Amino acid sequence: MKIIIIDDDNLVLNALKSIVSSGGIELLASGKNGYEAIELYDKYLPDMILMDIRMEGLNGIDATKKILDSHPNAKILLLTTFKDEEYINRAIHLGAKGYILKENFSAIVPSIKSVCEGNMVFDSQIISELGKSQKNHKDIPLSEREISILQLVAEGFNNKEISERLFLSEGTIRNYISLILDKLDLRDRTQLAIYYLKR
Repeated sequence: MKIIIIDDDNLVLNALKSIVSSGGIELLASGKNGYEAIELYDKYLPDMILMDIRMEGLNGIDATKKILDSHPNAKILLLTTFKDEEYINRAIHLGAKGYILKENFSAIVPSIKSVCEGNMVFDSQIISELGKSQKNHKDIPLSEREISILQLVAEGFNNKEISERLFLSEGTIRNYISLILDKLDLRDRTQLAIYYLKR
């Protein structure tokens, strides 16, 4: 797998380079802000991009949006020190494939590989933080179909991709997701993914 790394801290960037190379991952290029992320993605079309969120110039969230606008299938894994629900929600709503914390060095290579395989990744601390405010849903029954849809949402598939996999219309998938959100008393797809991962 071939990736790009974007981080504005030289020490962190060098550490990330060492970590990914020791994990057998090819580093195509690296950059220090969102503008460079966009430019390098367009140039190399990597398997995925590992990117910091808070950077001077153009931050990782806005860069994620711009990259996905041009490359809807881009795999972007966000790496940060900030356990902020608002950042996480924005990132996942835009289409990022995951969000992990910089201090969890041991998770970086497995997370990259998992995202490249098509999965969505959340750091365990993030799942724990977001799960604190959620109700206990153990007794709420979901149908087999609802569980299948919930799993695909958690893996990062959009409604069109889910409809193609399950041979249902996009409208039907939207209705199912609305019903699941209502049943579980959750707000959005991010919380659905967290709920599934916590189960």
